[in-house]
Amino acid sequence: MKQVSEINQEADFEETTLRISLDAKARVKLGEFDRGGKSRVKTFANDHDFSKDSLVPFGILLPKLAEFFLFFSASRFTSDFIVDCLEQWWEKVSNRFVHIQTLVINQDNGPENHSRRTQFLKRIVEFVQKYHLNIRLAYYPPYYSKYNPIERTWAVLENHWNGSLLDEVETVLNFAQTMTWKGKHPTVNLIEQTYEKGVRLKPKEMERFEAQVQRLSNQGQEKMPDLGKWFVDISWDSA
Repeated sequence: MKQVSEINQEADFEETTLRISLDAKARVKLGEFDRGGKSRVKTFANDHDFSKDSLVPFGILLPKLAEFFLFFSASRFTSDFIVDCLEQWWEKVSNRFVHIQTLVINQDNGPENHSRRTQFLKRIVEFVQKYHLNIRLAYYPPYYSKYNPIERTWAVLENHWNGSLLDEVETVLNFAQTMTWKGKHPTVNLIEQTYEKGVRLKPKEMERFEAQVQRLSNQGQEKMPDLGKWFVDISWDSA
């Protein structure tokens, strides 16, 4: 059984492969209320949260290059949002990676991006077709998500704005732009599109997309876990 660490090492060694790490953080509520922490500036905050506005942060990290891309949305966190961020990121960086043939994507097996989520797989297959890339989805199993490289960036962001009033969207974006990860500032984007939850494909509709997905097998080892749940390959050649 290939562990995620082995796949990551292989990806980092292979010159035509780029490994990225994806994850979302809990929604950030906007408002003039106390979040804890300390600030160098004297700050007055409300005792309670009266605001219903919030932003969901989503990140793409390039571990080998220490490059961090942050996306924020006031809409719902969905499969379409994830892949839209992925597409927007690739459009910005692809001219630097013309030699890349394969993306290895580290992520948690969450409800909106797990390997059996029909809308997520549909969008990933379409991404492969659109950009002529191969993709390997390398998931971290439950209780191991802390090893996903991007997890370390969230603590840095939280400490960066801790003790501050995140009262407006611009305030959140400005704080995010001024944080540093290994000496570099992230690229920050606001996604203004509205997303709907619950988008799913019917089994018949999913057949043509699933046909382009290869799940790693257990190779006859009955006691091994379902590797096809954790490692998924989508090749441009077969798309």
